Amino acid sequence: MKEKKKTLLYIGNKLAETGGTATVIDTLSVQLAQEGYTVITASEKNNKVHRLLDMVTTFLRVRKKIDAVLIDTYSTKNFYYAIVIGKLSRQYNTPYFPILHGGNLPQRIEQSPLKSAKYFGGARLNIAPSQYLMEAFKQKGFKEITYIPNSIELEKYPFKLRKSVTPKLLWVRSFSEIYNPQMALAVLARLLQNGHQATLTMVGPEKDGSLAKCQVIAQEKSLPVTFTGLLSKESWIKLSTESDVFINTTNFDNLPVSMIEAMALGFPIVSTNVGGIPFMIEDNVDGILVPPDDVNAMVQAIETICDDDNVSGALSKAARLKGESYNWQIIKDSWHKVLDF
Repeated sequence: MKEKKKTLLYIGNKLAETGGTATVIDTLSVQLAQEGYTVITASEKNNKVHRLLDMVTTFLRVRKKIDAVLIDTYSTKNFYYAIVIGKLSRQYNTPYFPILHGGNLPQRIEQSPLKSAKYFGGARLNIAPSQYLMEAFKQKGFKEITYIPNSIELEKYPFKLRKSVTPKLLWVRSFSEIYNPQMALAVLARLLQNGHQATLTMVGPEKDGSLAKCQVIAQEKSLPVTFTGLLSKESWIKLSTESDVFINTTNFDNLPVSMIEAMALGFPIVSTNVGGIPFMIEDNVDGILVPPDDVNAMVQAIETICDDDNVSGALSKAARLKGESYNWQIIKDSWHKVLDF
């Protein structure tokens, strides 16, 4: 007789259907349900107070019929959602699994040592989507931790070999200061100064006023930038065929799904070497890494890619190969092992 899969409560910012950026909960909850698990999610509320209340009331309402709680755990204000749900889980003896998304979580542990000790220490198992956070948490003394990377459904990402390329740049992220979107504009401006016919497409929603600032800069400097706003995954994947080089300008990061997606699509990638990125990209093999906020280094890397077809083609092929390793059909076995308790 086939064993019945567990019933899970998945706590996170499930805001894609209400105009927010799609996060891991939007994809992983569906993937786990397709594997036979019963998955209850919270929350879709846009207002942060209402979201927390919805998370708490949902937990209390379903606690007797769930087997475990998955908790998307970030390093900023959303950290406190996780703390509250973790406390409730311990109070009602419900196993919980923090999924570590915040690239700045090691600093959060230092800022909130007691809360972190109770929350991460009380978990049945912490799930690190990057080797970077895996190692950082081990160094902080947390032993109950395992590595399960973020995943994609590979069949949705058609490979395009980018061999002869021009500086048609693509940037995909929420417009937030921590992702340093203004650096992308500075890179574009420098490329134009150097005589390149460069363009930039920036895909993502407003987060903290950064989009408005970028729009002002682009207008003042007459930069050839297209701001698409938030797009569905299908829409930006289709749009991506018009670009040649993917740039990631962030100051803090873990294992961004947008980078995995760019790899699978065959983009030569230039990224800042922060957080979990160096664990994800092998420099000059499946991408090029540069120091954070170093416009000159990023421009030089883009010029190297555009000037040499062998470089761009090799990076494109290697990126696709790396992207294939994040295929859900591979990653799902790790989730089955964790949830088989």
